[in-house]
Amino acid sequence: MSRPPHRRELAVRAVAEKGLSVMLARWAFGISEACYRYQPKPKLENAVIADWLVRLTDNHRNWGFGLRFLYLRNVRGKGWNHQWVIVSAANWG
Repeated sequence: MSRPPHRRELAVRAVAEKGLSVMLARWAFGISEACYRYQPKPKLENAVIADWLVRLTDNHRNWGFGLRFLYLRNVRGKGWNHQWVIVSAANWG
């Protein structure tokens, strides 16, 4: 089965396009009401990380993710951990 965010999107689309009730859509896709009503709050820091990654990609095309991360962490002194940088990189597309 798919992950809850994907099932949430399917339930929202079923309600909007097919006219299902929210309760029936939640039951059909196996999600809770909290999951259905959840609205993510994007962090401003994600945009800053994504901007740094884009600039590094433009300037240093042969650097992989690890070298870009180490540059941000050690040279620039950014306190981000690699997992947060990966999440931010995944959301900038």
